[in-house]
Amino acid sequence: MSLDRAQRRALLGHPGGWIACGFGSGLSPLAPGTAGSLAALLPWPLLRELPWPWYLVLLALGFALGVWAANVAMARLQRSDPGCVVIDEFVGQWLALLPLVFAPRGWPWLLAGFALFRLFDIWKPWPVSWADRRVDGGLGVMLDDVIAGAYAALMLALALYLSAPG
Repeated sequence: MSLDRAQRRALLGHPGGWIACGFGSGLSPLAPGTAGSLAALLPWPLLRELPWPWYLVLLALGFALGVWAANVAMARLQRSDPGCVVIDEFVGQWLALLPLVFAPRGWPWLLAGFALFRLFDIWKPWPVSWADRRVDGGLGVMLDDVIAGAYAALMLALALYLSAPG
């Protein structure tokens, strides 16, 4: 979905719009969801240093902030789940990388977490597809990506376990 000037002004005229569109990453003309997931990797070097309880608090606060921001963006654009809203990709991507907080690894594992999240976000296996179709508003925007992130985190954790020596 491409935004015209008036829509961009309406969206970016409110702090919730900036947050919802991933600080501009969701305005990418090509694959805004992937652009949002890539942008979510930028703060990863700092986030991975957090103790895991604080990381979980950050995820919960990000989820709540995302619900609010997505509602703001949807109201300002008068559309449900506009493609430019990518705060859900940020939170889903960070959830997908949770196993790397417990078992730090190098950049190939970061790329694996990114790829797994994109796979589950695009494929939408149940209950991701259920949340995408049945839950409305900002909660629905956020929920399907959080479930996709949980699937990706489980697969990444399994891969880490299977790759461990001994």
